[in-house]
Amino acid sequence: MIEEKQTIARTNNTDILIRAEDVSKDYRIGRQNLRVLHSVNVSVKRGEMLSIEGPSGAGKSTLLHILGILDTPTEGRVIHENVNIAGLGDKSRARRRNRLFGFVFQFYHLLPDLTAAENVALPALAGLKAHRWISGRRTAIKKSRVLLETVGLKDRSKHRPSQLSGGERQRVAIARALINDPEVLLCDEPTGNLNTEMGEEILNLLCRLRQELNTTLVIVTHDAKVAEKAQRKIYMEDGRVVASGTTTM
Repeated sequence: MIEEKQTIARTNNTDILIRAEDVSKDYRIGRQNLRVLHSVNVSVKRGEMLSIEGPSGAGKSTLLHILGILDTPTEGRVIHENVNIAGLGDKSRARRRNRLFGFVFQFYHLLPDLTAAENVALPALAGLKAHRWISGRRTAIKKSRVLLETVGLKDRSKHRPSQLSGGERQRVAIARALINDPEVLLCDEPTGNLNTEMGEEILNLLCRLRQELNTTLVIVTHDAKVAEKAQRKIYMEDGRVVASGTTTM
């Protein structure tokens, strides 16, 4: 089994849910390699809210994508449950990603022809066998409506994205991220496409959901006000972690 081959020595720190070890990332630009992450080491503690702060181009989103195994490092490892999940095969990574992570992005990535409830249900339908499609879809839509109520959109389940405001679309995206009961919510500038008032509402919603659902929250931001909501934060520049610590919140 691939996962057995990727198993590493156990750690005594049971509070660590995910950790990146000496992670570097290169992108090929023409004939040259561009290194955007340089031997980054980051631990994510179970149940915490961690912010990753820094200017544009610091490598924040790249690090988030690697933590969530949307991308793989050129060097280094990403450890979950004593397994290097970055080193798994494509299918194993996809299964682990769908079970472990929920993703919220700056742009909502909703399918325009689907209702809010259908958009929320999509991750739950991934991998369903043909003989389970009807019952599985029914269950997923039912759960999606519950989640839409949880994020304050009880009366919007049948609306399509074009009928929703920006803040409402982001709430749909948050509900979608929760449909598979993830252990970790990974959020990439979730308030970056919203005005100040709506951004504050979305941030407060994420903080509330983390507490109510006992979910770990990792949020990438260039906004110091957003970062201060976290219990712990790291600051990145030029592909490196240059500072870290707890906040005063």
